Amino acid sequence: MATNFKVTGEAVIIKNMMHKIPLVIGIAGGSGSGKTTVVNEILKRVGEERIAFLQHDSYYKDLTGLPPAQRADINFDHPDSLETELLIQHIASLRDFMPVSVPTYDFATDSRTSQTLRVDPKNVILVEGILIFAEPELRKMFDLKIFVDTDADIRLIRRLHRDITERSRTTEYVIQQYQATVRPMHLEFVEPSKRYADVIIPEGGHNVAALDMVVARIETLLK
Repeated sequence: MATNFKVTGEAVIIKNMMHKIPLVIGIAGGSGSGKTTVVNEILKRVGEERIAFLQHDSYYKDLTGLPPAQRADINFDHPDSLETELLIQHIASLRDFMPVSVPTYDFATDSRTSQTLRVDPKNVILVEGILIFAEPELRKMFDLKIFVDTDADIRLIRRLHRDITERSRTTEYVIQQYQATVRPMHLEFVEPSKRYADVIIPEGGHNVAALDMVVARIETLLK
């Protein structure tokens, strides 16, 4: 179970901590790879009170004004479906110790709700999403980039379960979407972005050794 820390990445992290700039960590990987498990483990072991957590999924563009037929053609696995510029602004604000108001997205209706979530600045900013390393300007924001690497068949099973139970999708819809957009976009954007990672965690949240190392490194830098 290999991991790969780069010396240049650590130099940036140490410099940031010396100047009391929050440590910005990105966690990427394919849909269903186990990113959420890794995030939850970091939040639990490092402490939620020390981490400002942002999800790229919260920044999907609002499709309320589009007719149903046009809305059905949206590729939610393409970078253009997300308002990444707003996420970059929010990370920059948190780094300047300013709170942000994160959009709340309703996946059942493909629209943003009227509510927002206030996220206060913390010593660690944790950002999770499948495409966060595929966007050059967003990628520059991260001091530490972690990629969760899991086999495609396991990712499909997990996505199927999640979209049916949490996002009101049908089995037929999930499989059709996987074949039409999820798999092609993974091969075009997500998989190639793995080369930018400082750390690769095989088997996601089940890789105890890698998680121990990541959490220990974060704790050391915070001290």
